[in-house]
Amino acid sequence: MAAREALVAADARDEALAVFEPSRRVLGIARKPKMRPVGRVWRLGVLLVGTDGTLHATGEVTRATPPGRATFQANSAEVRRVYRAAAFDGPFARDETVNFHTRELPLDPAALAASDGPLLLRDGELLVRWNPSFDDAVIPFDRYLADRLDLLLDPPEGA
Repeated sequence: MAAREALVAADARDEALAVFEPSRRVLGIARKPKMRPVGRVWRLGVLLVGTDGTLHATGEVTRATPPGRATFQANSAEVRRVYRAAAFDGPFARDETVNFHTRELPLDPAALAASDGPLLLRDGELLVRWNPSFDDAVIPFDRYLADRLDLLLDPPEGA
């Protein structure tokens, strides 16, 4: 993948890719949730390009920051706090961006033709669905990739 080589050559900022493991009991002792690192990725909009050449659909993202204390204001806020705590307690650098609940994308034509994800094959053309709410929110893959690479490698001033 030429994009991967361009990102490596430019020493582009990458992010952690992890698997979230919820709390569980081992021999009756509660274990805290944790984030297990599985690789590094570059964020290109709705796609994550792995340093190993894999392609993932974006999932959820958090930062490895102190989680703060539980406030129980909203369940969604508490869930985000648990994710931050798992990343903070993990082997990630402080304030590092951690991607999780992602999905590795199949790259074979049959799977892409039947895909409901961000990468699809329609009428022989590889497309990116940049908005999952709209089936027709697609752009040719090459154009999408070029645009996203440009934004990552040469961000607008003030970004």
